[in-house]
Amino acid sequence: MLVKVCGMRDAGALAGVAALAPDFLGFIFAAASPRFVGEALAPELVQKLPPTIGKVGVFVNETTGNMLTTAQRFGLGAVQLHGQETPAQCEELSAAGLLVMKAFAVGNAVDFVALQPYVPHCGFFLFDTKGLAPGGNGAIFDWNLLKRYHLPVPYFLAGGLGPEHAAELAALRLPGLAGVDLNSGFETAPGVKDVGKVRQLLAVLRPPVNP
Repeated sequence: MLVKVCGMRDAGALAGVAALAPDFLGFIFAAASPRFVGEALAPELVQKLPPTIGKVGVFVNETTGNMLTTAQRFGLGAVQLHGQETPAQCEELSAAGLLVMKAFAVGNAVDFVALQPYVPHCGFFLFDTKGLAPGGNGAIFDWNLLKRYHLPVPYFLAGGLGPEHAAELAALRLPGLAGVDLNSGFETAPGVKDVGKVRQLLAVLRPPVNP
């Protein structure tokens, strides 16, 4: 199970979470978000993260040019798109060498047909809970909606996940499920991750292997 910790904007928490070796760390570059990186993190702090951790920039309806500029400045290897980005824009970003994660909001159903045009251009999908904001609504959706998933793109589960879901997530078996996206349920304040809570979940999702 891959683990992505999103919404990083505090230098101290960033160092603590990075030491736990998650697979991905996410940085939000949408000004409307309370986790907007802004001037909170020096680009050098992100650039110097271990190369084993994927660095993901989260954007909402941003231009390709601005995303590429931000990716270069912070040393990002991936972009997570939370708006109405088109398959063509995903193709542009992928062609520029970035791993593309396209997020989709889930309400009472998943429109698998609408996802099809994105398949050739995305390394991952991300399914989040539909709400007033593009992401970070702090609620889970019905994961059973993904039992009929049949597309070749692996995906992350997001939306309202907390330490209390650890055992359920570890036992979850869904077609295409690749990982989990952790955010508000692991914070002491917006953008400030509780390292202990992240460690707690990782211990369940990555139990030690007996020799």
